[in-house]
Amino acid sequence: MIALLGSTGYVGKYFAKHLADQNIDFLTLSRSDTAGYSVDSLAAKLRKERVDFLICAAGFTGKPNVDACEIQKSECIDGNAVLPGFLSRVAADVGIRWGHVSSGCIYNGESPSKDGFKETDAPNFSFRTNNCSFYSGTKALGEEVLADDRNCFVWRLRIPFSNVDSPRNYLSKLMRYDRLLEARNSLSNLDDYVRACLKCVTGSVPTGVYNLTNPGSVTTRQVVEKMLELGVAKGDFSFFDDEAAFMISAAKTPRSNCVLNSQKAVDAGLEMPDVLDSIERSLQNWQSECEKK
Repeated sequence: MIALLGSTGYVGKYFAKHLADQNIDFLTLSRSDTAGYSVDSLAAKLRKERVDFLICAAGFTGKPNVDACEIQKSECIDGNAVLPGFLSRVAADVGIRWGHVSSGCIYNGESPSKDGFKETDAPNFSFRTNNCSFYSGTKALGEEVLADDRNCFVWRLRIPFSNVDSPRNYLSKLMRYDRLLEARNSLSNLDDYVRACLKCVTGSVPTGVYNLTNPGSVTTRQVVEKMLELGVAKGDFSFFDDEAAFMISAAKTPRSNCVLNSQKAVDAGLEMPDVLDSIERSLQNWQSECEKK
C-alpha cells in the first residue's frame, strides 16, 4: 500500500492518476493528517493501513506564482522544509522508504561542468548563497534537512508541463503571458516525471537525489516556435529585452533559469523522452480548458 500526501495539488493529481491507471493500491493523506506534526499519530495510521511506501507531493509554491512566497513566508517554510523533515521521521519510525517531490529551482545560471547541474553540485540559488527567491531557498533547505535520510528519494522536478491546459502548466503560461523572458532551461513532462518516480517505488532503484528532467534543454523561443508550428498558439509573442527588464516590470523576486544533468536518472533506469520530443507530443495532444469540461 502506498500513501500519497498532496493528491489534490497540481503534481499530486498526476501521481493519483498514474497510481490508479497502474492499479496500484494507494491511500490519500491530507494536511490534517500531519496536524501538530505528531510522529506517533501518523506513524500509527500508516502501520494500521499497512503502508510500505510514502509519497510526498505536497509543498508550497505560491499562487499565482512564486512571488506570493515572498509574502507567505511562514507557509512556504512549513510546506517546503518543516514538512519534509517531519515525514522523514515518520518514515523512519515506520521503517519504510519514501519519496519527496523537490525542485531544480535551487540552481541558477551556468553549471560548473557546463553540461548541467548534477545531483552532487551544491545549490547556488539558496539561503546559503544570495539573491535567491524565498521559494527556492526553502526548497534547498528542504533537501538539506533530508541529506542524511538513507531511505528517501528526492525527486527533482523542473518547470512542469503536460498536454493538459492549466494555470500551472508551463506551456499554458507561455500562451497567456503578455511578454516572455528568453532563457534556456530544463523541463519536466509531468506524466514522464511521475512514471519515473513510480519506477523507484516498484523497482530496485537506489534511494537518493535524482534530477528527473527530460534530457536536453530548450529556450523559450524554441517552445514558442513549436507552438506556432503546430497551431496550438497563434499570433506574435512579445519578449522582454533582457532579464533586467523582466525584473523591473513583471517579477517581485529573482527566477531560476538553469539546466540540470539527468544522466544519473538515466543510468538508474529512470529514462524520460527527449525534452523537445516530449513538448511536441504534448502540443500534438493538447487538451484545452474547454475540452476538459
